[in-house]
Amino acid sequence: MENELIYLDSSVLIAYFRKTEKSNSFLFQLSQNHQYFAVSVVVYFEVLKGSNADQDTFWHTFFENVEILPLTKEIIETTINLHRNFRKKRKTSDAMDLLIASTAKFHGLKLATLNSKHFTHFNDLEIVER
Repeated sequence: MENELIYLDSSVLIAYFRKTEKSNSFLFQLSQNHQYFAVSVVVYFEVLKGSNADQDTFWHTFFENVEILPLTKEIIETTINLHRNFRKKRKTSDAMDLLIASTAKFHGLKLATLNSKHFTHFNDLEIVER
């Protein structure tokens, strides 16, 4: 197993939760080659805001086993710079995706996502796809 930390987008987590057969999920496939995972507090927020009381135990247990990366002043500055560069090029991106991408870039992590089209215009962001 690789010791590389893989940064997870909420799409990977939500798809894992929804799968009856977890071994068919992208997260399960990733876990066959990687043992360390991280999420941003943004992903933590996105997942928990979409859950209900019946799902909370599952998610809290899951998040106890991954590293949760905080938003820092440096990450926010990276996000603002990305946003400004996108505006100059007349591109747009969802604020949450900007924060997720900026966190990955700041920490030099590969981003595992099922929504690669949300992140294709981020230069130097390595995407791990299914």
